[in-house]
Amino acid sequence: MDISRNLQEVQRRIAQAAMRAHRSPEEVTLIAVTKSLPTQAVAAAVQAGITNIGENRVQEAKTKVSEASSLGINPTWHMIGHLQRNKAKTAVDIFDIIHSIDSLRLAQSINDIALDTVPVLLQVNVSGEETKSGFTVEDLSLALSKVNAMSNLRPAGLMTIAPLTSDPEQVRPVFRRLRELRDSAGLEHLSMGMTDDFEIAI
Repeated sequence: MDISRNLQEVQRRIAQAAMRAHRSPEEVTLIAVTKSLPTQAVAAAVQAGITNIGENRVQEAKTKVSEASSLGINPTWHMIGHLQRNKAKTAVDIFDIIHSIDSLRLAQSINDIALDTVPVLLQVNVSGEETKSGFTVEDLSLALSKVNAMSNLRPAGLMTIAPLTSDPEQVRPVFRRLRELRDSAGLEHLSMGMTDDFEIAI
């Protein structure tokens, strides 16, 4: 696996997508997901120029963060997977930002545990799929007001996972709606787009 070459290709695609959207590529943050890959892959990614690493599982991430730190490798660590409340303390200890706040109970658990302010993104189930976690579009405003009132949390943006489909026209409205919700809430970040649909997200 040539991480450096793959990164160059992804950066090229990001730049092209940004150009089509009349945006600057610098507005886009690339998060390299290292799920199921060893710490050596994290080291190689950082050496290639990656500064943001995403992990889906807390226990796997805990080992990698520790091993990477011992090697002097300290990227920004993003929790992007579903977070169980019983793993909230570990997540707060190792991640720089948590993308997957999908319930007020989870938000409250993190708030109660955290000693410093934790940047979080609220997960929104824009598509309304029963298999996906997150706040409904209708519940988001109330959820944001409650999270804003939690002293140890800083709502930094919104996150969504689009339907898995090869039809971009089924994905585009989901991303557009999340951007509208983000704008109306006055938040900064949008966490959306994966390997198959990041260009549409841009």
